[in-house]
Amino acid sequence: MSARTDSTTDTEQKVLADVSTNSTIPTSSESLAVKPFTREDELGTDRRWRRFGVPTAAGESTADDGSPDYGIFGPGSVVWEVMLHPATLVFLNAAQGLVQTGSYKPIAAGLRDHDTLSRKARKGTLTVSDLYDRLARNAGMHAPMWLGDSATATKMAKHLRAVHARVEGEVIDVARPELGGYAANSPRDAMWAALTELHPMLRVYEAFAFRDGGLPRRLSADQRDRFIEEASSYLRLVGAAEEEIPHSMADLAQLYARYADLFEPSTTYAVIPGTDDDYTHLIKRTLKQNFQRSHWRGMLLYLTQTAAFALPVAGALAPAARRSLGFGRLRSAAAIASAKAVLPAMWLLQQPHCERFVVRRMWGPDAMAMIDAARIAHRQVQHR
Repeated sequence: MSARTDSTTDTEQKVLADVSTNSTIPTSSESLAVKPFTREDELGTDRRWRRFGVPTAAGESTADDGSPDYGIFGPGSVVWEVMLHPATLVFLNAAQGLVQTGSYKPIAAGLRDHDTLSRKARKGTLTVSDLYDRLARNAGMHAPMWLGDSATATKMAKHLRAVHARVEGEVIDVARPELGGYAANSPRDAMWAALTELHPMLRVYEAFAFRDGGLPRRLSADQRDRFIEEASSYLRLVGAAEEEIPHSMADLAQLYARYADLFEPSTTYAVIPGTDDDYTHLIKRTLKQNFQRSHWRGMLLYLTQTAAFALPVAGALAPAARRSLGFGRLRSAAAIASAKAVLPAMWLLQQPHCERFVVRRMWGPDAMAMIDAARIAHRQVQHR
């Protein structure tokens, strides 16, 4: 991924921007026949999200003591209060994509070197269907860990560790060798992968979640600390080192400061080591080369989950996060203003028909069932 500057926002916008590159990729005649974007591509099948049969929703099994097994969070938790809100479900991809692909550089390096999009772009076979599928798999693959029972959460975490076992490299940024390398399953990078999923989730909820008949607003200090304390269960599940797991917002701030060098803005972290190729440029060029008319729907659906809301979502993030994305003072001010200006649109997208449209495509049927079960359990606890 390329660096964020005042003229850029996120990887998706760079992919679609008109940029030049010295890279060579196969011509369309050298590539396999490009398939159209179909209804099945849009909705996905079970294979997109399911890895070990139908996941068991939180509360649908029992623990050793006979009580319902609600997994790592459960009803009444602040994490579920945040996660189950329509605003979070609809805008998670935009928030997580910004932070993970452009803010924390070891994750960006892993995507650059190992992700399917990068590998297919280098072969010249990448299409909009691949781009859309990669986005749509993200939240639904994590839902079993967040909304499943303990066994389901453990099985999915084990599967993802196996997938990530090969995601490692010696170079985070070609221009900053002092940063060293990365390994997705290392305690450091596993911890930050989890935190850069959950912390943006909290920020989006506070900025855009209409609730209790009122406007979006920040949680209390106690609720924010509880969110981070509850998140510790997830960090343990993915393999974070116990001594580094934060238990409050103050702990989290100290952790960000400790790893500040890995969040520094850069203009070179998307450059593939050993080449002059920016992999986001390769993605753009290959998508353009293989584009056909049926791909418009897939691209539009993709953009509504990414670039269309990148600026207001950036406005919801912490100032340090915007700086790590390369936002200067003017761009940051514009992002904050944008986050407020789009509130009417954000309210509309949280309504049931819009939410279901997005969740079916971006989370999948299994996640929808787990979300519905979790909401019922969560409401029952709240109404006691």
